[in-house]
Amino acid sequence: MSHWGIPIPWEGAESVLSQKTCRRFIFLASVSRKMLSSKSITYRLLLIAALSFCAVGHAMCQDSQHIDTVLIEQTTALDEVTVIAAPLDKDIIVPQTLSGERLRSMNSLNVADAIRYFSGVQIKDYGGVGGIKTINVRSMGSQHTGVYYNGIQLGNAQNGQVDLGKFSLENIDEIRLFNGQKSDILQSAREFGSAGNVYLTTRRPKFAPGRKSHIRASLKAGSFALINPSMLVDVKLTDNMSLTMNAEVVHSNGRYKFRYRKTTPDGTVAYDTTAIRHNGDVNAVRAEVGLNHYYTSSGYWKLNAYHYNSERGVPGAIVNNVWRNGERLWDRNTFLQAQWSDEFFNRWTSKVNAKYACDYTHYINNDTRLLPADNEYLQHEAYISWSNKVMLFDWWDIAAAYDIQYNGLRQYMTADRLSQWYSLAAAFNCKGYLRAQASILGTTVTDFADKNKKIKAQTKTTTQFTPGMFFSYQPTLRAKFKINAFYKQAYRFPTFNDLYYTDMGAADLKPEKATQHDVGISYDADFKNAKVHPDGTGLTLSINADYYYNKVTDKIIAYPKGQQFRWTMLNLGLVKIHGVDAKATADWDIGKGWRWMVTAQYTYQDARDVTNSHDNYYQHQIPYIPHHSGSVTTMLQWKGYSLNYSFIYVGERYNQQENIPANYVQPWYTHDLSIAAQWGIKDVKLRVNADINNLLGQDYEVITNYPMPKTNFRIGVTVEY
Repeated sequence: MSHWGIPIPWEGAESVLSQKTCRRFIFLASVSRKMLSSKSITYRLLLIAALSFCAVGHAMCQDSQHIDTVLIEQTTALDEVTVIAAPLDKDIIVPQTLSGERLRSMNSLNVADAIRYFSGVQIKDYGGVGGIKTINVRSMGSQHTGVYYNGIQLGNAQNGQVDLGKFSLENIDEIRLFNGQKSDILQSAREFGSAGNVYLTTRRPKFAPGRKSHIRASLKAGSFALINPSMLVDVKLTDNMSLTMNAEVVHSNGRYKFRYRKTTPDGTVAYDTTAIRHNGDVNAVRAEVGLNHYYTSSGYWKLNAYHYNSERGVPGAIVNNVWRNGERLWDRNTFLQAQWSDEFFNRWTSKVNAKYACDYTHYINNDTRLLPADNEYLQHEAYISWSNKVMLFDWWDIAAAYDIQYNGLRQYMTADRLSQWYSLAAAFNCKGYLRAQASILGTTVTDFADKNKKIKAQTKTTTQFTPGMFFSYQPTLRAKFKINAFYKQAYRFPTFNDLYYTDMGAADLKPEKATQHDVGISYDADFKNAKVHPDGTGLTLSINADYYYNKVTDKIIAYPKGQQFRWTMLNLGLVKIHGVDAKATADWDIGKGWRWMVTAQYTYQDARDVTNSHDNYYQHQIPYIPHHSGSVTTMLQWKGYSLNYSFIYVGERYNQQENIPANYVQPWYTHDLSIAAQWGIKDVKLRVNADINNLLGQDYEVITNYPMPKTNFRIGVTVEY
């Protein structure tokens, strides 16, 4: 039996697909007949794509017929659906994750300090508690990494960078890093657009039995006159609705000793002294309010209000024996975001995200050695997203999403941007052995700008399409060995600074394109055999390794025009990146309350500038990207006590495009140690921790001329009720 040359399994269908699945297939075919009769080209293209995906999924599942029969015979009592079925969207590409106790045990004050333990990541840290910290994943630049707060992206249309130093770990429950994109295709269209995504998830309120409130207060104090009090209150309004309020204050004078040592190319010491870092103070206040309502097992809505206000000094670079700088920075970031999601008919899931943000920045430079500046920037952002996922068959999901966002920047000029994202995605699962995901994203950006406020606003629209394909193959369900691979394209559209900044902007810039190729393996083993270890003790082991090749074209760079302080923006760059990320984790429940965990990570990156063969730096390693880097973290627990140690190593780098001795940056490494103890007295929990960072007092710089602190400490006390 067939419809328009498409075979429809009916005779003996039970051996390949269930009759229920076949009826759905017939229904799809009958619907497609009507679509073919339509004159709409769009309908016909969508039909061709849908039936192509269906044919592929059907063929994949046919091969598992014999395996299914064997599994059914061996697991009759358990029912085959429960044993062999697996969610379509689960772990096609395994993310790097820090959560729970493991996250709390890190010697970290903010999100940037914790993320540095991920492989393939470089954190640009300009020093101190208040120093700006941005993320660079697999050498593609910070603008290619999306940062999401409770599922909605943090934006900065002005420069495209998110300062992770602003986000405290006090209310963060989980941090996840996905290379490519996350496995769940029910996501906003915008999430398909980044080369890598960082997801920050705040804690969900938890209440003890019979309690309708939860209170947590903490105080941290330490080096550089650090004072960091915080308070969290959870209130259970109804059985399904809760309110969370969280606030904290951060104060530090930012003064720390550092060694200032320079040598000439012939090895002669030019100067070697110890000085104190100035103008690195910070005073910041953060407040959040969240309202959560889970009205069914699958339906919920959330509201989240966030406000951050800070004043800090900009320490500046230590150059030519100048220790003080006159730069100050005020930040005020406020956003209100909402999320709703529900499932209908056990097949269709819909999600809506909405956000309004207002960011204010005030920068003053009173340094007489530099050009004076007193600039104010005000950004507005309005965003809404609607995404839907439909389960057509047990092995095939499809999803579609549409996002629209407005950004406005007000400074010496007016700039407005309207961005639209629209995506289609499909996910397949052949009995858990083979998972696949395919997506296509369209992005349309329209810029309106009036540089001088005297001429008619300029309008420019750019549209780009980016595909992505992800695969995961597991030879047998009993052995936790998987092979995964993906291919993806991503675009980085020019920021407002790239386009319109005084004496630098270029309105005809093209988007920067990143192409990613990745192949990896993962292995998970659980040696907690209940017969051998009846008390639950035993060892779990996880190993992951990935090889990747990335290419960044039309890279946006600043190019000198011949006069001092006069630069322009051009599309000139071409960078090719080869790398390896490897990670191994062991978790051993020793017994009698003892637990030991250790994680080791290693990254190799060869990122070379291949823009122009006539350049002196042709095929040189790009600035600040080490060939070798890695980390080791370990945690030993006994009942309520824990001892944590971490080691980070970053290899040799160069701070300019030319890899010559004058631009050489030495490797650096740090040892960090922390001790924590927790006690319970009736309904009250008390936790005390002490952290020592840079235990051996190494002198090092993440960014040249921005010295990092030597040995420093923190002590914290937390009370929960």
